[in-house]
Amino acid sequence: MGPSFSCYGKAYSASFAGAAALFVTGIGFGLSGALLLLHSEQNNIAIWPGLRRRVSESKEETSCQAPPIRDDFMDLIGNTPMVVIQSLSKETGCRILGKCEYLNPGGSSKDRVAKNIVREAEEQGYLKEGGTIVEGTSGSTGISLAQVARSRGYSCCIVMPDDQAKEKRDLITALGAKIKLVKPAAIVNQNHYVNEARKLANGIPGGFFANQFETMANFRAHALYTGPEIWKQTSGNIDAFVMSSGTGGTIAGVGSFLKAKNPRIQVVLADPPGSSLYHKINSGVLYTDEQAEKTQKRHRYDTITEGVGIDRLTTNMAAGLASIDEAYRVSDEETASMARYILKNDGLFLGSSAALNLVVAKKVAKQLGPGHTVVTILCGSGSRELTKLHNPDFIEKELKIRIQ
Repeated sequence: MGPSFSCYGKAYSASFAGAAALFVTGIGFGLSGALLLLHSEQNNIAIWPGLRRRVSESKEETSCQAPPIRDDFMDLIGNTPMVVIQSLSKETGCRILGKCEYLNPGGSSKDRVAKNIVREAEEQGYLKEGGTIVEGTSGSTGISLAQVARSRGYSCCIVMPDDQAKEKRDLITALGAKIKLVKPAAIVNQNHYVNEARKLANGIPGGFFANQFETMANFRAHALYTGPEIWKQTSGNIDAFVMSSGTGGTIAGVGSFLKAKNPRIQVVLADPPGSSLYHKINSGVLYTDEQAEKTQKRHRYDTITEGVGIDRLTTNMAAGLASIDEAYRVSDEETASMARYILKNDGLFLGSSAALNLVVAKKVAKQLGPGHTVVTILCGSGSRELTKLHNPDFIEKELKIRIQ
């Protein structure tokens, strides 16, 4: 009897009919794919024609740099890859690099913050067995904390504004955390989501308020890990770092580290409409036209960007303020257009904060001129903003933005 094909326990003769049967079973490999499952009668081990010869002659097995096995969920966080944004690099003549933080296991750069906050809280005795992690967040930090909490055996409760993308709420719930939704408000309002979270944590036995905006564990997560990773990945060949700010931890932490390594590196803030940081960086005054001091308690300015832009100076931002050289204001139209442009030209499906960063990365590259290297953070994926940023009806009808 000649050689036979085997597929999910079914044996087929090495004939055209046998190969065709593989298609019927739904493998869908094509004729060449069917032949890949040729078996040897003696050992019944699936082989590809010529595979043994190719393996014996190839040096790929020894030169392959496979990532190491990680110990647990926490150990998966960080060490994210960088990618050249080819479309913008060709357009500007610069090398524009995006650090793919959306490839963290929780899907965003906030995994780093969640990990370090919890790790330091455990080391300092603030978070103990059976405890509950409570946080006020626009969504991404909540997702990260929910997963970290699961991996460490804690309960988790998230307070967030009710105007954030539904995908984030659904994901937090799916991860086992409880959610409390509140109306958007300025920080001076006691009903602001951060203030609500603080009150909630104080009322829970064993409750721990993560306090991502003010805890320096946030800053340290980026100054001690994200920054050094960027420096190592670029071999120190970096002319500018661009980042938006929510808590301020990333731009302050990474910016401080990079400036310490090379003071000539430009650190640039990308700021959305309604945020006060643009004026703070460029003129020293924490102010925005959309949120004048006399109207601080009104509903905050509505922007397509989520998780970035703020009307106050956080402890994290203040720690690295001196490292930031300038700021750019970015319109919602620019952010939405960039998200679509990058998807069309680079195949990267990004969220609003990542798109915002790339708008400014392009501007900085043009300002510096050809031959420079600009690094930014691709904070999150577009999969969490399907109902808003990547929903044409919402963009055009709700925000009155016309996308080319």
